[in-house]
Amino acid sequence: MSTTARTTTNTNTKNNIECYIYGAPGSFYGRLFPNNTLHFAYSTSSIHWLSQIPQGLGKSNKENIYLTTTSPPQVFKAYSKQFERDFTTFLKLRAEEIRGGGRMVLALFRRSVADPTSKDEFKPITLLSETLSDMVAEGLVKEEDLHSFNIPIYAPSIQEIKTAIQSEGSFNLDKMEVALVALDANEDYNNHDNLVSDKNNMSSNFVANFVRAFAEPMLVAHFGSSINVDVVFDVYAKKMDEHFSVEGSSYFTPVISLTRKTMTN
Repeated sequence: MSTTARTTTNTNTKNNIECYIYGAPGSFYGRLFPNNTLHFAYSTSSIHWLSQIPQGLGKSNKENIYLTTTSPPQVFKAYSKQFERDFTTFLKLRAEEIRGGGRMVLALFRRSVADPTSKDEFKPITLLSETLSDMVAEGLVKEEDLHSFNIPIYAPSIQEIKTAIQSEGSFNLDKMEVALVALDANEDYNNHDNLVSDKNNMSSNFVANFVRAFAEPMLVAHFGSSINVDVVFDVYAKKMDEHFSVEGSSYFTPVISLTRKTMTN
């Protein structure tokens, strides 16, 4: 179901500006709006989700369910290529919908280093991999099921984002700023002693529930009735608690401002 709202920004009738806010169903990797109808588009915490798991992975990523420092080169390449295709598609489709001179602001998860093999960027997913590996060792999950399970999410580098925008060619990159975002908004990065305290359990449960919200449907679809999701996330929450006793969990988010090129650009 789609909805349309009409608002005005000024009570002075001479300066009223009509603003139509529209929500539409469907994937952002497909068309959502009519041609040249949008003046402003905004997307947050979405575009790092790929349209599909990269093809050809098979069981090459083994117990990893995402990109880690131990993932083989072909897995990194497959994820990178899938992001390039998807992000280019996203830009192309939004360019058809946004009017010349219109703006788009994007915020997505990205990695902090260019070399994806040098740093484990998203610890919560790594801990979920470890949880599933522990369950394999205990005979609660089949090893072959784990080795064929991958999450369709990719954290691009700043250069990958810039290259895709420039190559697609429909938008000018006006500005990009990067923020460090805590998974738990209660984390205090200015006081680590406070962070490692009685709040650990609250934070670990919060993040465990956050990860469960997006991971549970994928786990059930892939592992079926052979997996007890409640047990998975009970164990996972304990791992998160141990992690929070040492450090917090955060991720880098670039906020990107784009302008749709006009025909004369």
